[in-house]
Amino acid sequence: MRVEEFDYDLPREMIAQHPSGEREASRLLACDRATGTMEHRRFADVGEYLREGDVLVINDSKVFPARLKARKKTGGQLDLLLVRFIGGGTWECLVRGISKTKDAIPVTLGEYGATLARDNGSWTISFESREEGDEAIKSLGRMPLPPYIKRNGEDGSADFDRYQTVYAERTGSIAAPTAGFHFSTELLDRIAARGVEIVKITLHIGIGTFSLIHSGPLEEHRMHGERYELDETAKGRIRAARQAGRRVVACGTSSVRTLETVFGMSGNGTLAGETELFIYPGYHFHCVDALITNFHLPRSTPLMLAAAFMGVEALKRAYAEAIDGGYRFYSYGDAMFIS
Repeated sequence: MRVEEFDYDLPREMIAQHPSGEREASRLLACDRATGTMEHRRFADVGEYLREGDVLVINDSKVFPARLKARKKTGGQLDLLLVRFIGGGTWECLVRGISKTKDAIPVTLGEYGATLARDNGSWTISFESREEGDEAIKSLGRMPLPPYIKRNGEDGSADFDRYQTVYAERTGSIAAPTAGFHFSTELLDRIAARGVEIVKITLHIGIGTFSLIHSGPLEEHRMHGERYELDETAKGRIRAARQAGRRVVACGTSSVRTLETVFGMSGNGTLAGETELFIYPGYHFHCVDALITNFHLPRSTPLMLAAAFMGVEALKRAYAEAIDGGYRFYSYGDAMFIS
């Protein structure tokens, strides 16, 4: 398949710039793969599409404030996005505002000093220690909102709460598992009261998820590895549901990738590691029976995963329905339930 098959036109005003007033007030497009029917609901109604005995799998990764501004000795300002912790006080990062160089560059971030350097084609930033780097991130970092969210004159303080799920626990993501934004604690309690098991897993979202594929055959694309983890109890609960014929409902494409990595063809993947699993149309799902997901960018790997799960033409019809219906798109936008 060619990446061009995953283009679509979206009016700019449909890209959500802010979250909904209340988390569960988002809209929900419920799609039945067997019948082809679609229903327009509110996310607060999502429990009506869940059954007693279902296992709802959520990703508890927590986004950290990975965007930083640094200054060179010349006074020039650089925009940094930390993408992967390497060790000590060193992070792999993306840098905007700098030309390629083989030399190490001293920079300052507020009161903190650090060194930028090229390492095998990638940028790294090194602080004096891990502790100093953590302090710089904590005191100076901004939430890594995607570039299509434009904020004029806003300080972004509200995003420290809303660009995060209510169940985020394990720090490590540089992009949020956005399908989980719509759950409030109260909604999760109501779902659990219906007899739905809620199981937490972890996948720390990195550049592998949010990098777009710009051209070429999908088969040639290689995902950047992203760290995942689940404990033996969670794995046992998911395995028991599958063996009993109960549904596994994944919240978000990051949960899907983790589940399909662990319960893939062999059904006995490791509890922790890095996954480079790229799911696109033609993939055979081994674990996931239903999916909660947002509306994704053209040419993005989450869009291709959703197309693999729902079917390309069915997904195109659903997106057209959502556009005609005035849904809000992307990270702070509305959601789908695909069963």
